[in-house]
Amino acid sequence: MSELATQYEQQNQPSTLAQASSSREMEEVKGQIFMAKQFPRNVYQAEQRILDNCKRPNLAGQAVYSYPKGGTKVEGPSIRLAEVIAQNWGNLSFGIKELEQKEGESVAMAYAWDLETNVRQEKVFTVKHTRKAGKQLKKLTDPRDIYELVANNGARRVRACILGVIPGDIIDNAVSECNKTLQGQNQEPIKDRIAKSLKFFKEKYGVTQEQIEERIGYNISAFTEYDLVQLGNIYNSLKDGMSKVDDWFNKDAKKEQKSDLSQAFNQSENDKSSNKNKQSDKPKKDELEEEMSQVAMDFAKDDENATNSK
Repeated sequence: MSELATQYEQQNQPSTLAQASSSREMEEVKGQIFMAKQFPRNVYQAEQRILDNCKRPNLAGQAVYSYPKGGTKVEGPSIRLAEVIAQNWGNLSFGIKELEQKEGESVAMAYAWDLETNVRQEKVFTVKHTRKAGKQLKKLTDPRDIYELVANNGARRVRACILGVIPGDIIDNAVSECNKTLQGQNQEPIKDRIAKSLKFFKEKYGVTQEQIEERIGYNISAFTEYDLVQLGNIYNSLKDGMSKVDDWFNKDAKKEQKSDLSQAFNQSENDKSSNKNKQSDKPKKDELEEEMSQVAMDFAKDDENATNSK
């Protein structure tokens, strides 16, 4: 009889633990909702906090991603900006939960929940425990590698959930403020920043200067602050996994691309150089004429002296 009782307790133990865990989570949620109702957000102060954060150059440099789609370019706030907006919006719960881990794959959920308005966005997705190395798929067995893979795949879903909960005009104002911050950042000459960007794309992704020039549409000598912002958006897109290098740059771009603006700049420099050479040649010509005149006068004087001596 004691053995039957023991088996019964073992069979019901998992369900008891599950009920206790579920009850604890429910109480935590009730506590969060209660605190959100007791201390509601001030929308104007929340927006001001978001805009103040967007004035930080480091955040502004990672705030916007872009990727090509259907012959057009799609832009939007990056994962980092979405996290900052959610943190400063207040009374918002967001994150990633691994619901189930099976052999070779994990089932996870990304969510964002406004505790004040009870507006919730969630996305359930499956992640295969494989990683592409070169042209082959490598199976992952290390728990740390699996965790990082699930987190990376979930980050984009969390971003989408956050943007689905927070009002769109708040998002647009934040992106606009980040662009203003980038365009007003003149800590070093634009030529130096362009050179650093070219070096970074070459070392990180193997993208050449010619490929970047073909993508932008003209030579680097004509690049502006806006073009640097566009390169930053492309980098954020590549880093976040929203696009690939082949989506942006043509591998066959080898010839140097030149625009009318760069040609006009070179022509202007050539004209200046030509005028400078002409001005430098004129004094030389005058000096030569004076020297020849002096020689003629000396020759006539010698001839006159020779005649007087006779």
